[in-house]
Amino acid sequence: MVSAGDLAYLEEQLKRPITPLEYACFENLWSEHCSYRSTKAFLKTLPTTGENVLLGPGDDAAIVKFSDDIALAIGMESHNHPSYVDPYDGAATGVGGIVRDIISMGAKPIALMDPLYFGPITEEKNRYLLEHVVQGIGDYGNCIGVPVVRGEVRFDERYSGNPLVNVVSVGIVDPEKYLTARVKKPGNRLVLYGASTGRDGLGGASFASRDLSEDAEAEDRPCVQVGDPYTEKLLIDATLEMAATGKVVACRDLGAAGLAGASSEMSSSYGARIEADRVHLRETGMNEVEIMLAESQERMLMEVAEEDIPALAAILEKYSLQWRDIGEVLEEKRYLVTFEGNVVCDLPIDLLVEGAPGEEWASQPYSKERPYEAPEEDIKDLCLAVLSHPDVARKDWISRQYDHDVQLRTVSVAGGAGLLRLGDSALSLSCGCSPRQIELRPYEGAANTVFENAANLACVGSMPLCIVNCLNFASPVHPEIYWQLGEAVRGMGDMATAVGAPVVGGNVSLYNESDEFGTQILPTPSIGMAGKGPVLHYTLPGEGATLAIAGSSVPALGGSVLDVITGCGGPAPNLADPSILEKIRTFVRNGGFAIDISTGGLIAAIAECAPKASVTLAGMAIPALFDESPGRFLIAYTDETVAEGLDAVEIGTVGGDELLISVEGNIIRLTPQETEAALGALTSVMYTE
Repeated sequence: MVSAGDLAYLEEQLKRPITPLEYACFENLWSEHCSYRSTKAFLKTLPTTGENVLLGPGDDAAIVKFSDDIALAIGMESHNHPSYVDPYDGAATGVGGIVRDIISMGAKPIALMDPLYFGPITEEKNRYLLEHVVQGIGDYGNCIGVPVVRGEVRFDERYSGNPLVNVVSVGIVDPEKYLTARVKKPGNRLVLYGASTGRDGLGGASFASRDLSEDAEAEDRPCVQVGDPYTEKLLIDATLEMAATGKVVACRDLGAAGLAGASSEMSSSYGARIEADRVHLRETGMNEVEIMLAESQERMLMEVAEEDIPALAAILEKYSLQWRDIGEVLEEKRYLVTFEGNVVCDLPIDLLVEGAPGEEWASQPYSKERPYEAPEEDIKDLCLAVLSHPDVARKDWISRQYDHDVQLRTVSVAGGAGLLRLGDSALSLSCGCSPRQIELRPYEGAANTVFENAANLACVGSMPLCIVNCLNFASPVHPEIYWQLGEAVRGMGDMATAVGAPVVGGNVSLYNESDEFGTQILPTPSIGMAGKGPVLHYTLPGEGATLAIAGSSVPALGGSVLDVITGCGGPAPNLADPSILEKIRTFVRNGGFAIDISTGGLIAAIAECAPKASVTLAGMAIPALFDESPGRFLIAYTDETVAEGLDAVEIGTVGGDELLISVEGNIIRLTPQETEAALGALTSVMYTE
C-alpha cells in the first residue's frame, strides 16, 4: 500500500489525483523490493568495480570477464515470501526468474546455486516446506537443463514461518556481444514475447515488502506466480538465437511489478508508451492494472527496430512463442499507458523509476554475546550430536534431486565449491553465510561470510572474481535490525575489497517476519561468489597422508553448532585474516588437499575428508574440536615440501579402521558406522518422514 505521506507527495508533484494504475505502479515500484528505499545509502558503499567488471549493478544481471572470449552473466534473487505461501511454485519461479535475468543479457545459463534457510527439521511444517522447495528447484532446473552445482541449507527456529529461498544463476556470453536492459533509441518498438499474461502474481513486489501474516497461505496465494519450465526452455533457445542476429537492441525479464516494472525500468533513460490492449492474455476481462502488474512467468520484453520485427518474429514463431508489438520508446521522459482508447497512466518516468524517497530508520547497536559455559556432556556424544545436526549432516537427500551433469561442463560438486570447465580453466562457485555468527557480530560475521566463500574457492585453487548477494533481514523499522543491516553491509564491503571480489549485483529482502510464529529471521546476508582457477578434481586424501592445520584464529564458540546444541555461548569469531588465502591456493595447485574449518568445526572437517584417521590435538578438547572461527584449514599431503610456507601444525595421519582422536586426555573413537549414521541424519529424517 502507498503510504499517506507518499500519496500526498505524489499528488503534489503531479498536481492531480493519481489514477488506479498509477497507484499500483507506485505501490510496486516504490516498494522496498524494487526501490531499495531503506538500503540505498548502505549499498552505495559496496565496492562494485574492478578490472574484470564489464557491467556492474543496475541491470538484470552483471557481466564479468572470465577470459578473452568468455564473460559471465551472474545474478542472485530471493523468493522468500512466495516460497512460504506455495513452496513448490514459489521456489520454481524463483529459479525461472533469475534464469531469465541471465538470458535477457544474451547469455546462456550454465549453473545454479541455492542457499536455503528453514525452521527446525523436527517440525512437520518445516519438513513440508523443505521438501516442496527442493522439489520446485529441482523440477524447474532439471526441465530447463541448467545444473544446480552448489547450495547451502541452514536450520534455525527463527526461520519458522519465513523460510528463505535464494537462488544464484550464472551464464556465459561473448564479452563483446552481451545485451543490456536499457533502451537505446526513441522510435524503436517494444515487443513482448513468451507466455500469456494472467492474473497470477498480482502485487508480488509489494507482497515481498511486508511481513507475513497468520493468514498468508490463504490471503496471499494470488501473489505467487506459477511457472512453466517447458516454456522457459523455449525462451532460452529463442532469446539466444535472436541475440545472435544482432537485431535485439535491449532485453529485459518481466519479474517484480510485471510489465509495468520491466517497461518503465527498461525505458528510464528515455520514455515509453505502452498499449495495454495489445498484450496477449490468458484470461478474459482483465483490466489495465491486472495486465500491467501481473507477474505471470516466462515473459520477456525487447527493444527492436521496427524493420527487424519480422526477422525476430520468425524465430519466435519457430519456437511456438507468442509475441506482440505493444509500444514504443519515446524521446520525452514520460511513461504513458493506454487502455481501451484512454490514457490510464501518464507519469514522469524518473519519478516512477528513481523517485522513491529514501527511508532512514532509527539505529540501535546491541550486544547478544553470552559468557562461555563449558558443556558437561561426554565429548564423543558431542561429536556425534554436531555431526548429525542438520547444518552439518550431508545433504544427499537434496542433491540427489538435482541434475549436476547436464550440459557436460561440471567437473565437481563435492567439497566447498562447485567446479565447471570453461575453456582451459575452471569456473568455481560457492554460496551461503553464517547467520548465527552474524547476529552476534554483524560486521565481523558478514565480513567472515565473504572470507569463507573465498576460502572455499581457495581450496580448489581459485581466485575470486565477483560477488552477488541477497540481503535477507527482518523489518528495518526495528532500530536493532537497521543497525544490524548497516553493519553487515559494511563488513561485507570491507572484506570484498580485501579479497578482491567486487559486489556486482544482488537483491534486498526485508520484512522477513512471521506474525504466526512471532519470529524475526536471523540476519542472513547470503552471497554467491564466482572465481577462476585450474581444473582440479576433488579427491579425498588417501591412506598414509599427513593431516595438519594451517592458519590460526582465536577460539570462539558463540553462534557455533555446538552453541545451538548445548547453549554454551561464548564470543563470536573475530575478523578473519585473508592473507592466508593465496598460500592455500598455491598449496592446492601444487597437489595438496584443503578444506576450510567452518560449520561444525574441526570434527566436521575430519569426518568429511578423513573418516578413518588417527589424530592428536593440542589444547582443550571443546575449542579444539568445535571452534568454527574462520581462518583455519584442514590440509592433507604426502609430500611435506608442498606445505612449506604454510606454518601448518601436523595433527595426524589418514588410515586405520576408525577415527581415533586424542585430545586433553580423552580418547575418542568413532567407527565408520557411527560417523556415517551421524552424517546421514538429515537424509534419514527426510526419507523416513
